[in-house]
Amino acid sequence: MAEKKSFFGRIFGFIWGVVITFYRVLIVISLVVFVGMLWTLYKGGPTPNVEDNVALVIWPAGEMVEQLDQERRIVERVLREEPSQTRLRDLVEALEAAADDKRISSAVLKLDTMSHAGMAQLDELVAAMAKFQAAGKPIHAFGPYYDQAGYRVAAAADDVSVDPMGGVLLEGFSVYQNYFKDALDKLGIKMNVFRVGEFKAAVEPFLRNDMSDEARKANQEWLNDLWAQYGKAVADGRQLEANAADQYIEGFRTSMETFRGDSAGYARQSGLVTHIETLREFRERVGELVGMDDEHGSFRQIHFGEYLSAVRHTKRKLASDRPPSRVALITVQGEIVDGPGEPGQAGGETISALLRDARMDEEVSAVVLRINSPGGSAWASEIIRREVDELKKAGKPVVASMSSVAASGGYWVAMDADQIWASPSTITGSIGIFGLIPTIEKPLSDMGIHTDGIGTTSLAGAFRIDRPLSEDVSAIFQSEIEKGYRQFIEGVAKGRDMDIEAVEAIAQGRVWSGEDAKEFGLVDAFGGLEEASQAAAKLAGLKEGEWKLEEFAPFPTFPTGILGSLWGAMSGKLGLSTEHQFLLDAVNKTDAAKWLARFNDRRGVYAHCMCAPGSVLGQ
Repeated sequence: MAEKKSFFGRIFGFIWGVVITFYRVLIVISLVVFVGMLWTLYKGGPTPNVEDNVALVIWPAGEMVEQLDQERRIVERVLREEPSQTRLRDLVEALEAAADDKRISSAVLKLDTMSHAGMAQLDELVAAMAKFQAAGKPIHAFGPYYDQAGYRVAAAADDVSVDPMGGVLLEGFSVYQNYFKDALDKLGIKMNVFRVGEFKAAVEPFLRNDMSDEARKANQEWLNDLWAQYGKAVADGRQLEANAADQYIEGFRTSMETFRGDSAGYARQSGLVTHIETLREFRERVGELVGMDDEHGSFRQIHFGEYLSAVRHTKRKLASDRPPSRVALITVQGEIVDGPGEPGQAGGETISALLRDARMDEEVSAVVLRINSPGGSAWASEIIRREVDELKKAGKPVVASMSSVAASGGYWVAMDADQIWASPSTITGSIGIFGLIPTIEKPLSDMGIHTDGIGTTSLAGAFRIDRPLSEDVSAIFQSEIEKGYRQFIEGVAKGRDMDIEAVEAIAQGRVWSGEDAKEFGLVDAFGGLEEASQAAAKLAGLKEGEWKLEEFAPFPTFPTGILGSLWGAMSGKLGLSTEHQFLLDAVNKTDAAKWLARFNDRRGVYAHCMCAPGSVLGQ
């Protein structure tokens, strides 16, 4: 006879049953929500109709990226928020398709919601605009205001309009960052730094309160290269004198006094804009060319996202047979970190897995490795490089396509590629590594906390954060850093077919522009993603029409990642006050917070470059 449960046993059993039932229901609800989110994302509503004689509206929103954060995208769709990212490839694809589309007669640029963009990305977008214009189709730009990144694109348009209350702000490029030496000294935190390379300035914030002369010199050179390219692009686009951008900046204060604060007037007088007009006036002017849509009170138009949906739908209908071969596109975007990585990071495990998938896929004939990264974890960079090497051993060519930044670890993952393509404005090089091991024995001691004990060897307990590093440990770690640097140097020499001495001469952690990098042999050719993809197909022996470019991307976390992002977004709307949220956002944007978030190499060894210029990326 079964033992009869006690009263408390029955109560506990009932409660436990309720908990289990609730948990199961929660899982079912999560799955339903997840499926609904995916349906919302990929369904995208009915296929838009593309009418004759309409303007294609190029309206990038948020950060310009190489690969979309799918979790964020789903959450934004569900919450009906404006997108925080725009994929560069979508803009380029829309312009290239529209160039040959008789239904599209012109294009309109609206750049006021673009927050972050790199120079090379802007160059690639402008190149796609040039193809559109070469088909005899004009491009009109309008902005209530132009920042430096937005104006780089607008300058290439046929005409540039600005609101009467707006203007054009050009400032030049810069590199400024926080330095922590005094703060670390006051806190009693000892940052044990190990490095190789005269110009490896990424560790200077821990050792100094200001930029070293060596770093200042090196940074000035590549900043000047990029600024010269920017100035030439503006001058060529607006048919102005070569130094027009510099003249505009230097004369800003005096001219603004002359124009009594009329920034738009000064921009027009300088030749940077062609029209000063309101949005309504702009719409009416474009409407004279393509006709007006009376229902919406604007010119006849189609957004690039809707146009892409229509174009891709048509391509799917017309495609009777799938191309037998594919060129895989794998993106290394953001900080290279150990492990799978978070959204916006390039996790070594994640990228390596995608490269393995491409290697094992019989339909993949070649790989394009698209890189937009300042590097990060040396270990994560190395395991990505190894997978690139495995692809080559399997007979599948790999072409590296550098976007705005491919430096340090970003170059490490590219150095074994069959070819490396970049833009003259790409920031690359920074061939060097460093190590970081913080210790906090002093602040603990100040609080009355002391560390003592005993071990079996001289190294036992030597790596504890609450103990100072011994001379033996420091020497061991420095030797490891030097070995890693030699490995980097030798890897570049082998991958690029260069003498080690030649590599050492341009290494030392020094940052280079793409223009200099090509001259030194670190880069093979100039071109964007399209040119790199064509090169990969050619190396694989594929002819036009025999292949297609297919993105290999990590799937959104199932389902907790998306639900967590959704909850975080909703909490942000309901939680902190405006003042508190502002302060929190400000802290999160400091260099200190970024340092803490990016360094997770299990050995404390990094190939990282602090080389993103301000006033271009929106930082």
